[in-house]
Amino acid sequence: MSTMRRFLLGMVLLLAAAGQVQGVLEIEITQGVEGALPVAIVPFVWQGGGTQAPQDIAGIVEADLRRSGLFAPLSQADFPQRPRSAQEVNFPTWRNAGVEALAIGSLEQKGPDSYVVRFQLFDSIRGRQLMGYSIPVTQRNLRKVAHKISDLIFEKLTGERGAFSSRIAYISTLKGPDGGKRYVLQVADSDGYNAQAVFSSPAPLMSPAWAPDGQRIAYVSFENGHSEVFVQNLESGARVKVSGKKGINSAPAWSPHGHQLALVLSVDGSPEIYVTDVASGRTSRVTNSPGINTEPVWTPDGRSLIFTSDRSGNPQLYRVSAHGGRARRLTFEGKYNAAADVSPDGKLVTMVHSRGAGFRIAVLELATGAIRELTDGRLDESPSFAPNGSMIIYATEYRGRGVLSAVSADGQVRQRLSLQGGDVREPVWSPFVD
Repeated sequence: MSTMRRFLLGMVLLLAAAGQVQGVLEIEITQGVEGALPVAIVPFVWQGGGTQAPQDIAGIVEADLRRSGLFAPLSQADFPQRPRSAQEVNFPTWRNAGVEALAIGSLEQKGPDSYVVRFQLFDSIRGRQLMGYSIPVTQRNLRKVAHKISDLIFEKLTGERGAFSSRIAYISTLKGPDGGKRYVLQVADSDGYNAQAVFSSPAPLMSPAWAPDGQRIAYVSFENGHSEVFVQNLESGARVKVSGKKGINSAPAWSPHGHQLALVLSVDGSPEIYVTDVASGRTSRVTNSPGINTEPVWTPDGRSLIFTSDRSGNPQLYRVSAHGGRARRLTFEGKYNAAADVSPDGKLVTMVHSRGAGFRIAVLELATGAIRELTDGRLDESPSFAPNGSMIIYATEYRGRGVLSAVSADGQVRQRLSLQGGDVREPVWSPFVD
């Protein structure tokens, strides 16, 4: 067996992750867009009991916009004024400060667990309001509303839907009471807060995959001594085994309508791509070729699967009808192209790419076949598009441990997400959450 075949089979079977689950993912912007839009998010007025609001809405919005790399929020120390209402906004003052867009707002307590968040967005250059909202909310959902405000501002100023309200899933491990590892599948907000353990096991967990409804996650577990694929409901915690056949059960990927899963099974010999109906369990084989066929992902129209295969000698990407048939090779540049994810508009494929020195995240333009490297790491892996296609989250190494990073689809914006004191692996971005 060649080195590449051994490596690829290892990616199917093994999870290389170590660390701790506690803590919040800290996000560091390592590269932003030159000429990012200057904005100001004025602290929201607190209208309730006590001296401190239960959440810093403006702070969350400012952090969201800053980490997008497209905005340059003005430091509060440089605010020329702190308006509490639209009537108090002095547009010439903000223009002179270089601010092009300005947001103000308030958080009012209506009852023991009843609040109203109000905010307005202004065009400082033209001196007019762009939008205004009043949103009732409970205390538990204040961060969610803050991310929604960020989405609204992002879309108004860029013309592109914001993804701050989305979530990420990832695998981490912790050291149990007996000194052994416990593998944990976690879900967190897109900014790393509100991390929740979905499932934990002393045996490896891997390959989390969001359902299109954002309420279920499929993943691989070795809890019973061999690989099996489970689907778990995030709200109820109920989990169902959808594949536990002899041999490999791996790499689940949801169809766009959420009724089917593409899987890697070796029940008939070498690893092949199959499609299974989640409700009935009916399974059909898609690929039939020598070598390893793995890591399927659906195209947005649900008609095709893009997958990794070493049938040409090295791991490369191929495309095949979801009903089976002849597969067409997509990648020819580089000795290694694997672990694909397709952009929501179906125009780009992100992947792990290597030309001989390190494994990096790249994008493939399906229309032209052109490949563009986005990262410069030594061992970058597991890329996943944000639901608006603007960013790609992936796993990498930094200072000797596993961290998550994100890069924009054009390579201009870069972020690093690290869990204090441990490693995280196999990130996947959720669909839009309404």
